[in-house]
Amino acid sequence: MNKLMSADAVVAGLRDGMTLGIGGWATRRKPMALVRAILRSPLRDLTVVSYGGPDVGLLAAAGRLRRLVFGFVSLDVLPIDPHYRNARQAGAFATMELDEGMLQLGLRAASMRVPFLPTRVGLGTDILRHNPGIRLVRSPYDDGEMLVAMPALRLDAALLHVTEADALGNTVTLSPDPFFDELMARAAERVYVSCDRLMPAGTVCTPERARFQCFERSLVSGVVEAPFGAHPTASTPGYGIDVEHLREYAAATTPELWAAYRARYVDPESPAAYIAAAGGTERLAALPPPVF
Repeated sequence: MNKLMSADAVVAGLRDGMTLGIGGWATRRKPMALVRAILRSPLRDLTVVSYGGPDVGLLAAAGRLRRLVFGFVSLDVLPIDPHYRNARQAGAFATMELDEGMLQLGLRAASMRVPFLPTRVGLGTDILRHNPGIRLVRSPYDDGEMLVAMPALRLDAALLHVTEADALGNTVTLSPDPFFDELMARAAERVYVSCDRLMPAGTVCTPERARFQCFERSLVSGVVEAPFGAHPTASTPGYGIDVEHLREYAAATTPELWAAYRARYVDPESPAAYIAAAGGTERLAALPPPVF
């Protein structure tokens, strides 16, 4: 089954009000080509689940968020994403701010198709005060311990970025840390992946590379060929974080600067046009990998 599609076709299959999981971690392997496609569409009122980076900032700046479920929003090299900060301070969307481990457990519960997972994480913190929907549960065993019942974070769709994929939906992630993309894939009703390299069928998942396949092709609904599709975040070993670009993005906080940034980097529909706007293939391929 040929699962190839364009980024805009992926977004055309999504609906207002959906819950989307966005993979990666802060400035590493974010599916930015797919996020930019959302901004080119009328899609809105989204609940986004993310270990956030510029994916969250772009969606916040464009007014597409209804609710954000997150462990953090970070640009790593900059102290805070100003687009996220401005929208949150303006009360533009609701939030469910969690400990990073609680977010992981919520995704894991959804991936296991159970309603919650018990944990001690969150006890004695303001997380429970600010999220009264998170309940406590008493252990049914002799200890009788009170635990947090972290609810499952079920996703309508997951947007993920991988190193290589084929048209059948086989994927490999060659970055040192796959983070929680596997859990998002298993927690979602649909999974769309963008890939830096589209490979011939049968060449992606060889026995030697099986450990880099984080989830099965049966989970994948669509594959988007998107060279440098995680830019300006890193997708090692191919390219690192584009600090210069992130500074330009973070500086675009006035209506005029935001309009200019959007026209240059968001509006171009083809990967080639985006790569050219970002400085070209040679420049992007030379971006050094992060060392932390």
